[in-house]
Amino acid sequence: MKSVSIVVPVYNEEGNARELHNEIKDVCVKEGYDYEIIFINDGSTDKTDEICRSLKPLKYIEMRRNFGQTAAMDAGIHAATKDYIVTMDGDRQNDPADIPKLIAYLEENDLDVVSGWRKNRKDTPAKKFVSRGANLLRGIIVKDHIHDSGCSLKIYKRECFEGLTLYGEQHRFIPALLEIRGFKVGEMVVNHRPRTAGVTKYNWKRTVKGFVDMISVWFWNRYASRPLHLLGAIGITFFTLGLVCGIWSIVLFATGFDMSDNLMAPLLTVFFIVLGIMMFIFGLMSEILMKIYFNTGDASYKKAYSVKEITIIE
Repeated sequence: MKSVSIVVPVYNEEGNARELHNEIKDVCVKEGYDYEIIFINDGSTDKTDEICRSLKPLKYIEMRRNFGQTAAMDAGIHAATKDYIVTMDGDRQNDPADIPKLIAYLEENDLDVVSGWRKNRKDTPAKKFVSRGANLLRGIIVKDHIHDSGCSLKIYKRECFEGLTLYGEQHRFIPALLEIRGFKVGEMVVNHRPRTAGVTKYNWKRTVKGFVDMISVWFWNRYASRPLHLLGAIGITFFTLGLVCGIWSIVLFATGFDMSDNLMAPLLTVFFIVLGIMMFIFGLMSEILMKIYFNTGDASYKKAYSVKEITIIE
């Protein structure tokens, strides 16, 4: 018997919550799973709360306010108790019928994570354009070899999240974060359906936040254990430029150039040398902070969200 937790963040999805729950339950009952359905209400202002409390079986998590999809997903993942964790959006565009296929693909290929790939997306042209641009940047910066990391339909072994806390917009980059930690990641084409109720929650602000988190994942992948290699190298580069400008200033002064008419060389000398020293010091400080982090572990991290209530509805 497969043991599966289905984690679904919902925000103002009164037109989708009941239908999605029924679809998930039908799939799990048909396949004979030992399952739990987890809905996380991320501060909805419509009738989502009322509808969710009428569904069963359900593990219902209510956030104190709207903290964002990543925080809601993190709360749901850490409340999951089954061997496999499936995450999906609450807008019914992800198809619960793909859950058995994801489980089969994960087991057949001995993977820890399988990410859905919405190869034939049913979104607006504008949303497709932004998504493709983000995927292109992610492929260059993060290099996680995933075509569609923004697809919420994914399956994980529960041990993937031991000691891992999500924040920002990092739900998009979970496969990359797990690959950094040595987990085996795969990808499978999944069905994508048009939205039939509610409105999309994606906007330009989430795009910007996603890009910033992409840089964070890149830094964590390359320099988390050795930040001095990056910041120290930048500092040495600036310091070297300062020395070159200093030599330039000395040459100008020695050849009789009137320095009072042009202070560019001396100013650049001071600027680059000071900036280089500061970057090197930042690198040393970052190195010390990362050593403290790795020595104390994730237990010291305080979650950036607050859960109001967890209700088991049977």
